[in-house]
Amino acid sequence: MNTPLRRIAPLIAGLALVACATRTTVPDLHADVPAQWSNVAADDARLGSAPELDSWWTAFHDDRLNELIRRALAQNLGVQQAALRLRAARALQHRSGTQFQPQLTFHTFSEPDPAATTSYYEIGFDAQWEFGFFGRGIGNARVASADLQSAAVGEAAARATLVAEVARDYVDLRAAQTRAGLLDRIVKLRQRRLDLAGVRLRLGLSAQIDVDQRTAELAQARADAAEPKVAIAQAQQALDVLLAQPQPDASLLESATQPSVGDVRFAPVPADLVRTRPEIRQAELDVLRAAGELGIARADLWPKLGLGGTLISATRLNGDLDHPNKAIPSLGPMIDIPLFDWGARHDVVKARDAQLQAAVLGYRHAVLEGVAEAESALAQWQGERLRTAAAAAVSELAQRARTRALRLQAIGQADDNDRAQADIALAQSQLQVSMAQRDAAIAFIAVYKSLGGALPPKVTP
Repeated sequence: MNTPLRRIAPLIAGLALVACATRTTVPDLHADVPAQWSNVAADDARLGSAPELDSWWTAFHDDRLNELIRRALAQNLGVQQAALRLRAARALQHRSGTQFQPQLTFHTFSEPDPAATTSYYEIGFDAQWEFGFFGRGIGNARVASADLQSAAVGEAAARATLVAEVARDYVDLRAAQTRAGLLDRIVKLRQRRLDLAGVRLRLGLSAQIDVDQRTAELAQARADAAEPKVAIAQAQQALDVLLAQPQPDASLLESATQPSVGDVRFAPVPADLVRTRPEIRQAELDVLRAAGELGIARADLWPKLGLGGTLISATRLNGDLDHPNKAIPSLGPMIDIPLFDWGARHDVVKARDAQLQAAVLGYRHAVLEGVAEAESALAQWQGERLRTAAAAAVSELAQRARTRALRLQAIGQADDNDRAQADIALAQSQLQVSMAQRDAAIAFIAVYKSLGGALPPKVTP
C-alpha cells in the first residue's frame, strides 16, 4: 500500500465505524389490542358465513348494489385522484433511489485563453458519487418509502370511504322508496277513514269531533309522506356524485326490495385492524417517516462524503498554434463538513426526536381509536339487529290482527272502519320494520368501514 492511502486508511475506517454507530432504528410498534371483540354475539351454527373484507357489501345479496359499487370504483373522481397521487409518489420514489448512486453529466463550454490570444472549445464529463454514510441513505430511503406507502394508504382509504358511501346512499334510497310506498298507503287509508266518518256523521252515528280527528290524522299522514320524497332525491343526487355522472340514473327511481343483512358471523378480530384500517396504517407510516427524518438530521451532524471526478478535453479553435489540445482528468474525495452551524443542526436533531416520539404516541392513539370505533359500530349493529327482530315480531302481530279483522268483517262483526284501522296498524308496523332494517344495514356498513372497508386491488409494480 502506498504512503497516502496508508495515512488515510485509519480515517476511513473510523468514519465507517461512526457511520454504523449513528444509524437510527425504527421503534417497535406493538399494537396493544384485545384478543376478541366485546360486542360480538356468541358464535351460532345458525348464523350465515362472514363476508370477506374486500367484498363485504355482497352480504346484502343485491346485484344492483354490486353493480353500483363496481361502477363507482371505476368512475369516481376522488378515487382517480388518489390513484394519480399514488402514481406520482411512485415516480418520486424512483428518483429518490438515485440520490446516492453515481451521477454522470456531460457538458460543453467555449472560453478564451486568459491571454486573449487563443480560444478553446471544451467537452467534458463530471462524475460524482455521494455516499449515504451516517444513516443519511437509510433515512432518505425511509422517508421516500413512507411517502409512497402513504399514497397507497390514501388510495385504500378513498376506496373504503367510497364503497361505504355508495352502500349507505343506496340503502337510504331503497329505504326511502319503501317508506314512500307505505306512507302513501297510509294516506289512502286515512282518507278512507275520513270518508267513513263523514258518512257516519250524516247518518247521525258519530259526532263532528270524530270527523275533525280523522281530518287531522289525514293531514299528518300527508305531511309524513313528504319526507321520503326528499330523502329519495337526496340519495339519488349523492349516488350521482359518487358515480361521477351528470345525469341521474332513471332506473334507480324504480322501487326495488330494500336491502338488508341477515344474521351473519363476524370473522375479523381486533388484530386485523392493524393490517386493514387506513388510519392505523398511516400512523405507522408517520412513525417510519419521522424515524427517517431523525436519521437524516443526525447524519447532518457529520461530514458528507463522496467521490468526484472530471474529464475535460479542450480543443483549440483559433489563436496561437503553439498551444496544443488539452485533456485534463481529475479525481478526488468530496467532503462537506458542518462548522459554525453545528448547534443549529443539533437543535434539529432534538426536534426530529420529539416528532418521532409524538408519532409513536400517535400510532398508539390511532390503534385505541380504531378499536373504540369498531366496538361502537359493533354495539350499534347488535342493537339494531335486536330492534329489527322486535319490529318484525310486532309486524307479525299486526298482520294477524288484520287477518282477524277480515274474518270478522266477513261475518258482519266488523265494518270497513275496523278493517281500515287494521290496515293502518299493519302499514305502520311495516314502516317500523323498514326503518329498523335501514338502521341495521347502516350499522353493518359502519362496522366494515371501521375495519378498513375494502382492501385495495393488487397492483403490479
